[in-house]
Amino acid sequence: MPELASVAGSIVRFRSVVAGLSALVIAAGGYAFHEHNVSKQLVEQNSAVTSTLNATRDQVNALNTKLDAMTAERAADKAETSTHSQPGVYRKPMMAAATRHRIDDPRWKKMQGQLDNQAKQIDATRQDLTSARTELQGSIATTHEELVLLEKKGERSYYEFDLDKTKQFQREGPVGVQLRKANTKHEYADLDMLIDDLRVSKKHVNIYEPVFFYPADSKTPAELVINKISKDHIHGYVSEPKYKGAEVEAKATPSTNIESVNGNDSQAATAKPSPGRQRLEPPK
Repeated sequence: MPELASVAGSIVRFRSVVAGLSALVIAAGGYAFHEHNVSKQLVEQNSAVTSTLNATRDQVNALNTKLDAMTAERAADKAETSTHSQPGVYRKPMMAAATRHRIDDPRWKKMQGQLDNQAKQIDATRQDLTSARTELQGSIATTHEELVLLEKKGERSYYEFDLDKTKQFQREGPVGVQLRKANTKHEYADLDMLIDDLRVSKKHVNIYEPVFFYPADSKTPAELVINKISKDHIHGYVSEPKYKGAEVEAKATPSTNIESVNGNDSQAATAKPSPGRQRLEPPK
């Protein structure tokens, strides 16, 4: 009887372990599927913008071809008229008349207007892409001094870390991080991240490449950035929105109670800085 009870207990424990592993695999698969969908949407948006630019370029080329054909046709008519004219008879040059006719031609005005509009659209698209690239590059800190400047903006909380290769997770703000591999030659690292008790693997994370993730209580993504890689060691930071979803809604709702406002002001005056702000030291 004791042996049967021991076997039954082992079976129950084995089933519990299998069920836990299955749940972990399903959760990891769901997160990977979510990331795949986000990446797919970004690729589709990029393809749509590229297709639009290519179509606009083709239209401009077609209009230029039509203009060249019209100019060549008028030049041929002018040459033919000059050939059949009687010798010794003075003929007024047709250049001014042809130019005036070209400006007054409504087809030419319409075509020129289309070219101008398309050129403006191309310039606007190029400016939007440049602004987006500048904004993304400006939100990444490559040094401790730049990280301090980002912290002073007051929009996000920052957690600077030094991480060695180990089998243990190190908690950094909203995420636990474990260094699996650091490649100093090609400057990338393999990481394991613990996000809300869900383990996610990130391979070949390049230096200065932001890794975005969504904590359970935030609608705005947090990010992890590596800005230094050495042998079995990385240095970087984790940033998250300073205000969570509930706090943003509370700030967006106007308060009609003066005493409540005064109480909040007194609490804000005595509140301590965020853990991220406490950890950042001023640049030397």
